[in-house]
Amino acid sequence: MIKTLLKQVGEYKTSSLLTPVFTGLEVLMEVLIPFITAAIIDQGIEAGNIQKVYLYGGIMLAAAFFSLAFGALAGRYAAKASSGLACNLRESMYENIQTFSFSNIDKFSTAGLVTRMTTDVTNLQNAYQMILRIAVRSPLMLICSMVMCFFISARLSCIFLAAIFILGILLILIMTSATKIFNMVFRKYDDLNASIQENVSAIRVVKAFVREDYENKKFEAAAENLYKLFVKAESILAFNNPIMMFVIYGCVLALSWFGARFIVIGDLSTGELTSMFSYVMSILMSLMMLSMVFVMITMSAASGRRIAEVLAEQPDLKNPEHPEMLVADGSIDFNHVSFSYKHGSGEKTLQDIDLHIGSGETIGIIGGTGCGKSSLVNLVSRFYDADEGSVYVGGQDVRSYDMEALRNQVAVVLQKNVLFSGTILDNLRWGNEKATKEECMEACRQACADEFIERFPEKYDTWIERGGNNVSGGQKQRLCIARALLKKPKVLILDDSTSAVDTATDGKIREAFAHRIPNTTKLIISQRISSVQDADKILVMDNGRVNGFDTHKNLLKNNQIYREIYEAQTQGGGDFDETAENRKDGVI
Repeated sequence: MIKTLLKQVGEYKTSSLLTPVFTGLEVLMEVLIPFITAAIIDQGIEAGNIQKVYLYGGIMLAAAFFSLAFGALAGRYAAKASSGLACNLRESMYENIQTFSFSNIDKFSTAGLVTRMTTDVTNLQNAYQMILRIAVRSPLMLICSMVMCFFISARLSCIFLAAIFILGILLILIMTSATKIFNMVFRKYDDLNASIQENVSAIRVVKAFVREDYENKKFEAAAENLYKLFVKAESILAFNNPIMMFVIYGCVLALSWFGARFIVIGDLSTGELTSMFSYVMSILMSLMMLSMVFVMITMSAASGRRIAEVLAEQPDLKNPEHPEMLVADGSIDFNHVSFSYKHGSGEKTLQDIDLHIGSGETIGIIGGTGCGKSSLVNLVSRFYDADEGSVYVGGQDVRSYDMEALRNQVAVVLQKNVLFSGTILDNLRWGNEKATKEECMEACRQACADEFIERFPEKYDTWIERGGNNVSGGQKQRLCIARALLKKPKVLILDDSTSAVDTATDGKIREAFAHRIPNTTKLIISQRISSVQDADKILVMDNGRVNGFDTHKNLLKNNQIYREIYEAQTQGGGDFDETAENRKDGVI
């Protein structure tokens, strides 16, 4: 873990090295001040020599000035190094997440990744700054002060050794207990963030079903769990300060008692006792600061492990050593393909799929919920790899392609349509960042999105809120289809992407596809027979297997599942979208 995290220091190594250097110089100057104070008292004040007072006073001022200067430089470089580490960690995690396959993303919750990139990185940033400054300063101050104390009086210095031994044992016990709790704290942070994210993203559903009280109670439960764990951890750490103060006051009392006796018998001067009081405070304050470092390291250790998990995660899908960059055509072949989301679990999502689709064909895919329709098309664009068999696109195994080249030629409109904050044009150009406005308009005409865009006051410059919350579901779907068309793909996959569009508009989109992109292979997943009945062939899925693959007419004769779906939707009136033909789309 430590090796993984330290790699992210990167260009801030110099700042990380300069911080302890200036911290060491700062400590050296501070350690000299009590020694100079003793000289002022013994050689100047008690001896009545004002020249010595001026001389040592000047040296003390110079030492104080340099101490402040070195401290300021150390603080500046520590801030630069810790902030730089945090920046690199966030960038590296974000960059690595972008390489994740769907199976990698499935290992981490969205809320968990957000917590890692915010709270966990902040904890690590604070810990790193404390390590560079205080974890260097405190031991140096402790050692130097102890050396000076032994130089002044070895017998009195034994008081500090006993105090350090007792304090060390107590701190180890406190830190061990607190570490276990902090490991649980950050997992509870994930639950809290998940509750917030889920509620905010689905706030319309929450209000529609009047579930505000339920969501409040769920959030309160998550917050309460986090509160209890923090109270428990902080209650243990609360013993830190009382123990420290007990040791400090004990040392001061012991030093006063024995120091006074040594002065009386002539073994110690007044100035030396005064300087020892300064050193004992420095020693004990160093111990207190070290205990704070231990607390921060204890808290950040759990954060560091969680960050290292993301950085160390390797994408399941990788490009071959010499990838193919050109997809010849839109032909698709499934050669006895089997697939499961949990490899080795024995639960197959797809079983022995053997399909062959010609370039330019339109294929409808239909079947019950959970039958494997989306899983099937996810293999075409290589969002996942097959466990058994192979998937070919354009006559080549998808695993032989450069993934970027493949996905540029296999455009996918997923079930969950996502738009980003920006104008309509900005969102469309996700499909092709170099697309002209005319090309965007043409893609919108093919997707029947121009109908509602032209009604907006700002037309293609209309602002889309995050997630597309200010457009209707049907408008969002059509914009996503237009965005995919801008890729000018050889394969177009619509994963139930017209479910929110009325039947008449759905028909117009399919008609536009047939006339304007005839050479593009179209895979259309739908729950509606009307959306797929005009396809060249229709694939009927059932429980991860191919139940039928034929034309609409032949399937009605020979396939029971397809016939049952057809009868349920036509005779039972299962599809009433045609009544929406004349209904106007909502406006922003």
